[in-house]
Amino acid sequence: MLSSFSRNVAPFVSAEIELAVKSRQSGDALTEFMHLENAHVIGQESTFWHVRVHLLMLLWAVRNLQIGELLGQAVRIVGAATMTTIGLVPKGNTGGANVSPFKVMPIKPEHQAAINRAKIGA
Repeated sequence: MLSSFSRNVAPFVSAEIELAVKSRQSGDALTEFMHLENAHVIGQESTFWHVRVHLLMLLWAVRNLQIGELLGQAVRIVGAATMTTIGLVPKGNTGGANVSPFKVMPIKPEHQAAINRAKIGA
């Protein structure tokens, strides 16, 4: 069963995932990954969405033959699955292997607004 936050944040995360799919379909791998990063920032406080986005990033790495990203995502999937529920989430972290999995990063105002709306159930 999903937490209320996971249910409430689903439309925001799903919208970014849909944009990622459209970018992939148009052959724009960099924009695809950027939308996955956005989905990660928005959904990372939900174990379900956190793990799912990292899985999508891993699949992106496979499709784009990015070995470093693939390895980084494998480690991050384990971390997302085990650490999110206890609150060990670096706020704003974009989730790619190009940044430390422990680095706190600034959150774009529109992403913070989505997170806030999901937290209050709006």
